[in-house]
Amino acid sequence: MTDSPRSRIFARVSRAQNEADATTIQRELEALGSAPTADLPAADISTAFLTNVLKNQGTVDCAANRSSAVKSVADYLYRHFRSHRLVAGNDPHLAAMPWREAGVLPRFGGVEPGEAVSLSYALLGVAETGAIVTVTGKANPAANNLLSEHHLVMVDSTRLVRDMEGAWERIRRETVKSGWPRGINFIAGPSSTADIEGKLVYGAHGPRQWHVILIGDVPATALEEARALAGQLNQGTS
Repeated sequence: MTDSPRSRIFARVSRAQNEADATTIQRELEALGSAPTADLPAADISTAFLTNVLKNQGTVDCAANRSSAVKSVADYLYRHFRSHRLVAGNDPHLAAMPWREAGVLPRFGGVEPGEAVSLSYALLGVAETGAIVTVTGKANPAANNLLSEHHLVMVDSTRLVRDMEGAWERIRRETVKSGWPRGINFIAGPSSTADIEGKLVYGAHGPRQWHVILIGDVPATALEEARALAGQLNQGTS
């Protein structure tokens, strides 16, 4: 073993870990506290979330209830594909949707080659970043989040959290009994990559379009305000 600065640092860290008991470590971690979170673009959490989804180059819609949510999906499908077909995971929230009311024809399972649209049901929405949180497993194939050309997501307004710390706290609290899922995805926009000149290209290695439907009690002005705020924010970064 060489006596390099790196090895000496790791040796000190190792000794500190071995000498400290669990109570001391926990006390010191708590004393560190946490960094301040970013300011939200709006006081209302729904408006802030929608604003950041739009800022991330997603598209949004609001639905007062499940029937309105299904109609929103139908409108999106017909507008882009002149069809009412899509792939959805076997999530019980999606299975309970009144699909026939809007003539939508979901196939439940994982997306396959040639299927352009998939639908997911989000565990949470994060207002700070505009991200949605999905858990993956048998009922929620990871491929549905990552491989289709158009990725649609439903999230309930009661499942919005302010920041990433709040998201992880809620995930931990809700998985105490059921156990950790196979995977947890934080998705904050369509797939994108940039060339050497910084020019963004969407859909390079995943969904080219990302559409979020916020379901539930949302202020009537939230969507209009979010679009105005997102426009201002995007102008400020261009």
